[in-house]
This record gives sequence, C-alpha cells and structure tokens, in this order.
Amino acid sequence: MQPSTQAASTPLKRLALHSTTTCSAAASAYGKCIFATYTDVHKDTCKEEFAKFGACLREAVSTAHSPGRVHLTRGHA
Repeated sequence: MQPSTQAASTPLKRLALHSTTTCSAAASAYGKCIFATYTDVHKDTCKEEFAKFGACLREAVSTAHSPGRVHLTRGHA
C-alpha cells in the first residue's frame, strides 16, 4: 500500500483517499446520522450531512488536479 502522502493514481483511489482523510469529519457525521436513524430511514434522512460530505469530496478531489471529474449523486438515505 502506498503512503497517503503520495498522490493517488486513479479517480477512485483519490476518492477513497479523501473520504478517509480530508473529509473524515464529514464522513463521520454522515455515518453517525445514518447509524442513529437506521431503523427509521426515509427520504432525505441525513440529507444535510450527506450534502456536506459530498461537497467536501468534490472539493478535495477537484483540488487534487484530477484529470477526470468525480460526480457524486444522492443515494438512498
């Protein structure tokens, strides 16, 4: 496994890197929201947390000078 200080070579690897490092606080907030509501999930549950996590990932990946753009879409819950 390469150290995280080296640039990830593919869009998926960059996304994975940023989701666990750069955006870890937003990922944690989204995960905690999902965990807290998993027995009663409905449309737009954790919408705000998901939006913040997605925005963080888009910003992190785009500032990493990636050759392709990563498009995140709203999933379930």
